[in-house]
Amino acid sequence: MGLLEGKRILVTGVITDSSIAYHVARMCQEQGATVLLTGYGRLSLVERIAQRLPEAPPVLELDVTDDEHLASLADRIREHVDGIDGIVHSIGFTPQEALGGNFLNTSWQDVATAMHTSTFSLKSLSTAVLPLMKDGGSIVAMDFENEVTFPVYDWMGVAKAGLASTARYLARYLGEHDVRVNLVSAGPLRTMAARSIPGFAELADAWPARAPLGWDTNNPEPAARAVVALLSDWFPATTGETVHVDGGFHSTGA
Repeated sequence: MGLLEGKRILVTGVITDSSIAYHVARMCQEQGATVLLTGYGRLSLVERIAQRLPEAPPVLELDVTDDEHLASLADRIREHVDGIDGIVHSIGFTPQEALGGNFLNTSWQDVATAMHTSTFSLKSLSTAVLPLMKDGGSIVAMDFENEVTFPVYDWMGVAKAGLASTARYLARYLGEHDVRVNLVSAGPLRTMAARSIPGFAELADAWPARAPLGWDTNNPEPAARAVVALLSDWFPATTGETVHVDGGFHSTGA
C-alpha cells in the first residue's frame, strides 16, 4: 500500500511537466491516491499535460479570483469523487511591474493582483473545498523563502510572506475540522513561473553555492516528496508548519 492509498487529492497549478505540482500529482497517484487537477486560462494545455500522468485525471476549470468558480467548485468535484482528503495549493501570479527591482514603483493595483492570486487564494480555495473534507485532511501550499529579501522577487516576496501567515491562521481555524495546513518552502526551480521573473536565473545560480546540501534547480522531486509526505497520515499532529526543501539554504548566512 502507498502512503496515500484511498485518498482523494486536489492539485492546483499544473501547467507543464516540469512544475512541482505535476510531480506532486504523479507521486500522489503512484502512492495510491485519486487525483483531480484544476487549471485556468490554458485549460487545454493542462489537459494535455494531464495525459502524461500514470492515469489521466479530471481537470476542473478554476480561477481562484472568481467567486462563481469557487462557489461551484465543491459540486463540480462531487461529479468525480465523494470527498477530498488533501489540497495542494501551487498558485501564484505577480504582474511584471511588481518584480525585477521595481518595488518602489509598483502600483496598488498590481500589488492587489499579486495578493489576491498568490495569498488570499489559499483561504478561498480551502474554504471552498472544506465541505468535502468531512473526515479532516491536509492542505499543503508551495512557499518560497521570504524571511529575507531578494532583489528580483519584490512584491511576490511580500505575497509569499502573506501566504505563510495565511497558512498559520488557517491552521488555527481549521484545526477544529481536523484539517492540517502546512507549507513547503522549496528552493528555486527552473519552471515556467520562475522564467517569468526578471533576474531569477541569477538568483537560482547563486543558490547551490550557499545550500549546505547543494541544490539542483532542475529537480522538483525533493519538494514534491515533501508535499506527498505532508498529505499523508505520517504527520497527524503537524500544522501551521513550514518545511524547507531548499538544500538548507535558509539556515545559512552570507
